[in-house]
Amino acid sequence: MTDLLHTIPDFPTKLYTHLLPSLEKHLITTTDLLTLDALEVAKRAHLPLLDVRRLASHVVAILQCRLGLKTDNAPSYQNAGEGQAGYGSLRKTGKEATTRLSLISTLDPSIDEALGGGIPTSCITEITGESGAGKTQLLLTLLLSAQLPPPDGLSRPTLYISTEHPLPTVRLAQILKNHPVLSSHPSPPSLNRILTLNTPDLESQDHILTYQLPVALARHSVGLVILDSIAANYRAERSSANTPFALATRSAQLVRLGALLRSLSREHNCAVVVANQVADRFAPVSTTSRASASISVGNVFSSSPASTATTSVPAPSVLSLDHQQRFFTGWGAEPSTPSHNLKTPTLGLVWANQITCRIALVKERDYGSAGTGEGEVAVDDIGGAEWNSRRWRRWMRVVFAPWVKATGERERGVEFEIWSGGARVVNKAAAQSQKAM
Repeated sequence: MTDLLHTIPDFPTKLYTHLLPSLEKHLITTTDLLTLDALEVAKRAHLPLLDVRRLASHVVAILQCRLGLKTDNAPSYQNAGEGQAGYGSLRKTGKEATTRLSLISTLDPSIDEALGGGIPTSCITEITGESGAGKTQLLLTLLLSAQLPPPDGLSRPTLYISTEHPLPTVRLAQILKNHPVLSSHPSPPSLNRILTLNTPDLESQDHILTYQLPVALARHSVGLVILDSIAANYRAERSSANTPFALATRSAQLVRLGALLRSLSREHNCAVVVANQVADRFAPVSTTSRASASISVGNVFSSSPASTATTSVPAPSVLSLDHQQRFFTGWGAEPSTPSHNLKTPTLGLVWANQITCRIALVKERDYGSAGTGEGEVAVDDIGGAEWNSRRWRRWMRVVFAPWVKATGERERGVEFEIWSGGARVVNKAAAQSQKAM
């Protein structure tokens, strides 16, 4: 077959030397063998039906073994090679998988409660939001908390992969100094236990994630991998990706990237957290346009009210992407969300299917309290400029996750703020007393 050894490198081809040449001649792929009826494949390749069925069953058996699926009535093959080792049993039971799941704390009890205890290992967690929403601040806190012993961390080093800005070590030192849990811990984290990699373009990103990242995980026993951000290099090459072929190629790259990160996180029992950017979303709404026809009578112009026209844009179907994306993007589920503040995470629906959890950070300007709270400052995502933190309000929403309930449609989420020690939940009682003063 054309791609059998690419799909299963150790497949025992010696058992099917009388079938493979004819399958390759008629361009039958592994996908064709698994999805098409065996009779159709046998007719196309001019092969015996029973032999084709036997080959298809063997391929399915090995793939089920690789995925850890259990089938009691599994066919037995001799000389099946290493691909058949341990076939017929699950890699681990559901209880073992739950027990093996470790969590990384955000060092704030309220945020951890909303996240179901923290950021879990063996899966991909995405933190998305617009610039200044606090994505990098939360990621920097995770870089330090993952080094703490359980239950707050994993007692393992961390890895930061940057696609835009270098690792803000000054801001890391500030968080380490000012956060009460980190500064007073008997085994405090260290900046020396944070590994860094830089991927300035898409080609280097693919090479580093494919070849260097597995080596780093095995050699240093890394417990947390942060990719900040996942969309930067794809956006940089957007000008050359406007054709349908280029878009299809990028979709295949995203699927392959998601499969690679999931495989590494499960194999090394580490957490993979990626930051994602957002783009503006224009929701279809009903609009009214008024056109007035002017009638000239000598030097006098009058407007005719009869010429007023109303045009309504129909609401999107419940099965359309415009309607359903509010359930997995993080914006638009709350009825009070203004239309000009609708966002959507970049890389589209293809990437949304690759991640396990999506956390949305929503930022809105608070015009009512601007100018209050003098003396309270916050640093931006790269630790540079400072501004009055009371001019912005931030909420964290769990869009979807298999281990915790998502934020309700009519809920804004957990309100937090950025301070010198990282990110923390807003103390509403203190904020109201400060306003009263």
